[in-house]
Amino acid sequence: MSKVSSNHPQKAPAAIAPNRVSRPGWLEIVVGLVVYLIVGFGGVRLFAQFGLDPVVYGLILTAWTGVATLIAFAVAARLRIRSLSAFGVRRTSGRWLLIGIGVGLIAFVLKSLAILAWVQITGDTNNVQDVYGDGARGGLLSLVLSTVFIAVFSPLGEELLYRGIVTNALLRYGPFVGVVGSTVIFALMHGINNIFPAAVVAGLATAEVFRRSGSIWPGLVVHFVFNLPSFLLMVLFSSTG
Repeated sequence: MSKVSSNHPQKAPAAIAPNRVSRPGWLEIVVGLVVYLIVGFGGVRLFAQFGLDPVVYGLILTAWTGVATLIAFAVAARLRIRSLSAFGVRRTSGRWLLIGIGVGLIAFVLKSLAILAWVQITGDTNNVQDVYGDGARGGLLSLVLSTVFIAVFSPLGEELLYRGIVTNALLRYGPFVGVVGSTVIFALMHGINNIFPAAVVAGLATAEVFRRSGSIWPGLVVHFVFNLPSFLLMVLFSSTG
């Protein structure tokens, strides 16, 4: 049987091009932060106009950081990348979780010292997070809800947005830019107040743990240990004052 010649040779099937975006970049950073500013600060301004009961208002604001950061992360993460592992949502080891506990305890002590230094330098003793304590003073249920919001829900959203996107994207420029740069952004988003030094300590601790572990979960543990004692102490002292 003779071969049939052809002037148009068949082309090999084109390989499916892989997703060239393997980690977040400036697009995800900008979109994530803009969405957070709109949802987060816009929501706070809106709720303030309703004249809500202090307990209800405090609970809403305690939860709203988590809501706003999760929305911001969801929008930014859907822009170009579909794999959550690209944002550090991947398994980690028990060793790293234990390291997260230890780093969280150290960061809690350093945060207390940093706030004391800030107060001595600036004279600013106004705690802008007192409203969170209001949300915890409505009984056992409000205390439990406030604790979950401040120690778990908000840290989860912040770790996804600030470490999974911001730190992750900036690490392409090296460890210093990734850790310090994302910490500055994280702290500034908390405002220039007596929470700023605490946010600097938290940002440095969680960003470095993220850089070394490659997962958001150890940083979430750091954030949990960092937030929980502070919140419980704030509720205790405000209720006995």
